[in-house]
Amino acid sequence: MRDLPWRRTRDPWAILVAEVMLQQTQVSRAETAWTSLLVDLPTPAAAAAAGQAELVRRWEGLGYNRRAVGLHRAAVVIVDRHRGAVPDDLDELLALPGVGPYTARAVLAFAFERDVAVVDTNVARIISRAVTGAPLSAPVLQRVADALVGEGDGWRHNQAMLDHGALVCTARGPACDGCALRRSCAWRRAGAENPDPSRTTAGTSRPQARFEGSVRQARGAVLDVLRRGPAGPPEVDRLRQRLGVDRVDRALATLVAEGLIEWSAGRMVLSGG
Repeated sequence: MRDLPWRRTRDPWAILVAEVMLQQTQVSRAETAWTSLLVDLPTPAAAAAAGQAELVRRWEGLGYNRRAVGLHRAAVVIVDRHRGAVPDDLDELLALPGVGPYTARAVLAFAFERDVAVVDTNVARIISRAVTGAPLSAPVLQRVADALVGEGDGWRHNQAMLDHGALVCTARGPACDGCALRRSCAWRRAGAENPDPSRTTAGTSRPQARFEGSVRQARGAVLDVLRRGPAGPPEVDRLRQRLGVDRVDRALATLVAEGLIEWSAGRMVLSGG
């Protein structure tokens, strides 16, 4: 089992922060940011009081900065509605901003040690290949995954599944010969000519659009500038010259619409500062 820092705690806030960071971000990039954030913002109350802009500043290098906005808004709701304690109920977790089915169940399994299945792209791949040998819809996938969790085994089972999908039953070049499930694997038993069922199973990863030259790249560049302080027309013009007028203007429009940045006295600033 991988020795990851968030596996050494059962603190619900620390687990929630980790799971939000790990959405579409590599483990190695999340570790340092997770540790640093929790040193200064160890509770939902501290994160809520720090403000949205502070969370966005601390998201540098993690990408998908909307997650920082969602995490701050979740912290505010936890303080306002749950007396500062992360809820231990699935519906209440799902009601938090930025928290979806995977993150909610991850908090239940890893913080509260509930017997629920955590289903990410790795787990979806294992189940569709090894258990059913067929593509699965999201509801069926969740039901099958839940049925695999033994009583009192939620924490260990889910960690093992996540590790197995990340290290053995990978999307490309799975290590079938060394897999502990090779004798019972439905996909392996069907023969190599059988199409990989994980490719059309709900929740499995799809190729991502090119980053270089994208609006995503421009969004990141804008936020990198604003993490250092407000930016006026000269800074905007330099971004336009470097990345293109259309891309930068589209990036600015989406960042404003999503509540990440705002205009103040003719200058761009991080919202919620």
